[in-house]
Amino acid sequence: MTALAPREASRARTASTAGATLQAEWTKARTAPGTFWLLLAGAGLTVALGLLADAATRCQAAACAIDPAKTALIGVYLGQAVIVIAGVSAIGGEYGNRMILTTLTATPRRSIVLLAKAVILAGLVAVTGVVAVGGSLLAGRLILPGHGIGPARGLPPLSLGDDAVLRAAIGTVLYLVLIALLSLGTAATTRDTATATGTVLALLYLFPIIAAVAGAQAGRHVQQVGPMTAGLAIQATIGLRDLPIGPWAGLGVLAAWAAGALIAGAASLRSRDA
Repeated sequence: MTALAPREASRARTASTAGATLQAEWTKARTAPGTFWLLLAGAGLTVALGLLADAATRCQAAACAIDPAKTALIGVYLGQAVIVIAGVSAIGGEYGNRMILTTLTATPRRSIVLLAKAVILAGLVAVTGVVAVGGSLLAGRLILPGHGIGPARGLPPLSLGDDAVLRAAIGTVLYLVLIALLSLGTAATTRDTATATGTVLALLYLFPIIAAVAGAQAGRHVQQVGPMTAGLAIQATIGLRDLPIGPWAGLGVLAAWAAGALIAGAASLRSRDA
């Protein structure tokens, strides 16, 4: 019993530190002037681009090959850029104004600091994603059937009662959360907001360009490993056999990118001075 006492005391201290750090990070996120507006902009841009895509997309053929869920959720291609900025700012902003020194002095366990930031960021982006995805699907449900894209052409209805659409909706929210965590880990590694933002945006948008010029077979492999090209396979509701990678497997690829970035960020926090 005496041998266990120090361990129990250590666990209690760790739990107390983690709780206090989580509360501190929530206060920072809640009071930071740009956080709310960034997330609102991300949701707004996602829905707005989806609306434009819905309005511009029509299908006249008897057999329509347009995926209604992907069309309605296409705004993620733009909205994710704002999520990247929010994820990078969660720690990059503190390096910019040197507040990171205060943070790490208050919580010497640096891995706990990064974990707390990841939890708060994931929660905020999840809420943002639910709003963005819900608004996008609602807009698509109202507009797309009138353009010949719906059950009348044998396509899935844009309803969460449809398993494929529900998977696309949940997966898109998870996609945005993972993009935010990828950005957070990259910023913790580079310690510079501009460098981290540029790095993550390059990872997202360069892979599709490389895939387009690499040829069919090589391009397919590039899409299988790219964080965006693989991750957004989760939105597909038709033609799943033709995808370079399955929906959940693709999201797993993005999760691996995010986990790698967070591990690298934690290692950087532990091994380098602020």
